[in-house]
Amino acid sequence: MRVNGADISLNGACTLRTFLEREGYVIARVAVEKNGEIIPKALYETEPLSESDSLEIVSFVGGG
Repeated sequence: MRVNGADISLNGACTLRTFLEREGYVIARVAVEKNGEIIPKALYETEPLSESDSLEIVSFVGGG
């Protein structure tokens, strides 16, 4: 699978939410594009991932 331009191994089937949590992302602070389409947060729990997918993950940071 490709994540933010880097090839990584998915290590088995999982959902987008499971992947994000496993990689240490804070769900409330990310936006995800999968294969060119933005995935709504409501679908993270059921959105399947596969080795052929490409993700762009953007983290939002607070500050001022």
